[in-house]
Amino acid sequence: MLFGREQRKAIGAVSARLGTRTLLVTDPRQAAQPEFAAIQDDLAACAVETQVFDGVVPDLPISAIEDCVELARVFQPEVLIAVGGGSSMDLAKVTAVLLAHGGHVSDYYGEFAVPGPVLPLIAVPTTAGTGSEVTPVAVVSDEARGAKIGIASPYLIPQVAICDPELTVSCPPELTAVSGADALTHAIESFTVAKRHYDPLLTEEHVFVGKNVLSDHFARLAVVNLFRYLERAFKDGSDLEAREGVMLAALAAGCAFGTAGTAAAHALQYPLGNLTHTAHGAGVAALLPFVMQFNRPACEESFAELADLIGLPGGSTEERSQAFVEAVADLLAVIGIPRSLAELGLAEDEQEYVAAHSLDAARLIKNNPRPLDLAAMRAITQAAFSGDRQRLIKI
Repeated sequence: MLFGREQRKAIGAVSARLGTRTLLVTDPRQAAQPEFAAIQDDLAACAVETQVFDGVVPDLPISAIEDCVELARVFQPEVLIAVGGGSSMDLAKVTAVLLAHGGHVSDYYGEFAVPGPVLPLIAVPTTAGTGSEVTPVAVVSDEARGAKIGIASPYLIPQVAICDPELTVSCPPELTAVSGADALTHAIESFTVAKRHYDPLLTEEHVFVGKNVLSDHFARLAVVNLFRYLERAFKDGSDLEAREGVMLAALAAGCAFGTAGTAAAHALQYPLGNLTHTAHGAGVAALLPFVMQFNRPACEESFAELADLIGLPGGSTEERSQAFVEAVADLLAVIGIPRSLAELGLAEDEQEYVAAHSLDAARLIKNNPRPLDLAAMRAITQAAFSGDRQRLIKI
């Protein structure tokens, strides 16, 4: 992991150590940025031949992956470099799998389906949120199945992550908000997922291993930085100290959830995103305060600890944990995250679909600190649709 201002200038040298033919994966907006042209020039100066795929789109469809793979098979890259947000990194991850192992995207759905190493991948995030530069997961939209589906394997973790906060300065306020809110959701969910029994083969049987000391360390760092810097970055995109703080938080949150996993907010976001076609970060963040309210009885001490870390007033464990839920809701409101699923664009008659299909994400359901069933998911969805967290307090 290379982190800090101007680290993008190391891309050429890093890539040259891994191979001399590199496929750059990005989206049309990034491809037009002067920083992207500078990356190409740096690669050329390091004697690396490049080809650009700039067809990345949000809600990563399988067709975009197939287009990238088709281009790559002609070019025959030795290295892939993803420059962009989560969709760019996810597309590069899946392309690296298909180039190494063939088959169809659907062959790799779920956990541990990738049979071995993939092409070397360098991840260069230009948003501060997804943490995909350090995680073992990629999410694709399978239009035939009408669902977003995850591919999870340690082989998907990029070989190199180059995190340069200067690349995030051009992010508009809305993108800054939803990206940072995504990172906050990662950090809080990973800090409160269920613990698993200690087992030397735990990582052989689960990609995400539950709450643990290492992931907790990264989650704390992420939460503190996001409360310190996210509002500043949202209000003034040229504030480099804030940009650096938020990018560090996103990287730390990626390290946290890439190890521990996420839970109910992400499970609900899969069907929610399919219906509303809204940004992933906006969806998980709109859900987060309601999921936290539902989960609070099972993780009061964790929430109280986070309340202390961000300097909330003292009190009982119950009071501090509830204060943290309120603080999260307030921060998300300040940066413009929708306060309800209705505001996000979900129709009233779609609530049952979201609740029912959230249970399809078994790897996330099993991580939640409080048991989840259809009744629980209905309760969370209905509260989030109306924007009324109070109805969850006595459940």
